[in-house]
Amino acid sequence: MKFYHSGNQKFAALIAASFLFMSCTSYGGIEDTIVKTFTVAPGGMLALKSDTGSIEIYGKAGNDVKVEVIREVKTGSEKKAQDLLKDFDIRFNQKNGDVLIEAEHRKKGWERFWDNIGKHLRVKFVISVPERYNLDLETKGGSISIDSLLGDIEAKTSGGSIRITRAGGAVDAHTSGGSITVEDVMGIIKAHTSGGSVIANISRQPDSDCRLTTSGGSITVYLKQDIGMYVDAHTTGGRVTADFPLALKGNISKNALKGEMNNGGPELYLRTSGGSIYLKRF
Repeated sequence: MKFYHSGNQKFAALIAASFLFMSCTSYGGIEDTIVKTFTVAPGGMLALKSDTGSIEIYGKAGNDVKVEVIREVKTGSEKKAQDLLKDFDIRFNQKNGDVLIEAEHRKKGWERFWDNIGKHLRVKFVISVPERYNLDLETKGGSISIDSLLGDIEAKTSGGSIRITRAGGAVDAHTSGGSITVEDVMGIIKAHTSGGSVIANISRQPDSDCRLTTSGGSITVYLKQDIGMYVDAHTTGGRVTADFPLALKGNISKNALKGEMNNGGPELYLRTSGGSIYLKRF
């Protein structure tokens, strides 16, 4: 009887533990959205610095900067989910026509490591700005996407891809862990990645030099028929090919090419250590 009673106690304890486990793991998480709107004027700047998160920005008519910060926490504990939201501190500030956003984890170093914050917390910034507006963006853990902007763009990420479409100003894009795609850009282009490919579509005559470099991928540049540029392309890990004639300058090899398009113009500087370089018409 004593043994049977002990077995029942163990069985009851097992059942109780199972219900406790299910109650903890059945909690899905929290999605929280912060919305802010700022009245500005064209020609200002959005400066965004974040410890984590992807960034999506598009230009539109009007004089407003509208910011949505979407935070999603997936964890088995409601308390832990709330703690993770509180840990990610977001500060908004407006100075004249500029909007400043800073987002960072309060916990640093080992505290963040033990809480495994990166696994549980996902952050996305979705922002609309006036068409003639400038951007200074930096995220340490996410992709960056920008569409329909006439201002200057500086974009940097330590862990994602960068895609810029329909830009009228100068573009300076850097990523340590992804590809860069720049389409329909009218101004200067500077793009560098340490771990991906670079694709650029140059649709109008640049008035300054363009520089595209990568340490770990290919470079593909599409150029409109009437654009004039001086091409300086070199790769140590592939070939350089052009599907249109160039007025060649200096020695030519399979991995290096220098020449003029349409009597020359600003320099198109292309360098890769881990892929091929392709020059194409569109």
